[in-house]
Amino acid sequence: MAKTGRTIVITGASSGFGAAAVRAFADRGDRVWGTMRDAGGRNAGKRAELEAYSPNIAIAEMDVTSDTSVAEGFALILAEGTVDILINNAGIMYIGMTDAYSVTQATEQMDTNYFGAIRAMQAVLPSMRAAGSGLIINTSSLAGRVSVPFFGTYCATKHALEAYSQSLRYEVSPFGIDIALVEPGPFPSNLLAAGKPPARGEVLASYGDLGKVPDAMVAGFSQMLASDEAPDPQLVVDAYLSLADAAPGKRPTRTVVGITWGVDEMNAFTQPRQDALLKEMQLDGVLGGADA
Repeated sequence: MAKTGRTIVITGASSGFGAAAVRAFADRGDRVWGTMRDAGGRNAGKRAELEAYSPNIAIAEMDVTSDTSVAEGFALILAEGTVDILINNAGIMYIGMTDAYSVTQATEQMDTNYFGAIRAMQAVLPSMRAAGSGLIINTSSLAGRVSVPFFGTYCATKHALEAYSQSLRYEVSPFGIDIALVEPGPFPSNLLAAGKPPARGEVLASYGDLGKVPDAMVAGFSQMLASDEAPDPQLVVDAYLSLADAAPGKRPTRTVVGITWGVDEMNAFTQPRQDALLKEMQLDGVLGGADA
């Protein structure tokens, strides 16, 4: 791997925003580690394609739902030096009647979207604190700020990630570390295709015709996202690049990308109120991270 530029780690690099971001950062001379599951098996072709794209790219085997896998993956990465930027991009999404998803299915999403991000953050934060600098970008969603029908279990994971990221941003700011959230709207990706139907079939049946609405809605989303009107996924990659290039300590807490559903307006209204808590709790002299 070339020894130039910053060191970037991007989880969920096998496809979508993750794969595109790996290429984009490598094109700029950064050293990029993409992580993915089954890098030597199911995703071996994707690994080979990315590593052949640029000498700046290396792929690390990592399942973000496994403590051991995350520890081993970051041990390999950190053996070459401090991570400058971590982008938590890995995620899964199930769409259907919220009540019909089992606790096990809700846990699957939480383990990837929330606990998986925490595992990765805890792996890099010690070296970032020691270095006195760093950036963590957590890929959230509009569904992390609003609650959407039929997305209940997914929304819960992203709301959790938002809350954790906001608190952590204040706490690590004194160490020169920025935490930023990117909140994409609907984009062409493999999230819809990779979703699972509700496991509680008897509960789904009890909803009658209403239980058929999520499938119809997903079909409509899929059609829109396959059309020329679909937002360009490059917009999300551009948001990652922009945050990476922004001045430390000046990066916004939240960046909405694509279709907004009014979340940009919500953020503009609530962020000053959120940040005011530091002063009201008499923590403004100890913590940082309020939006400029």
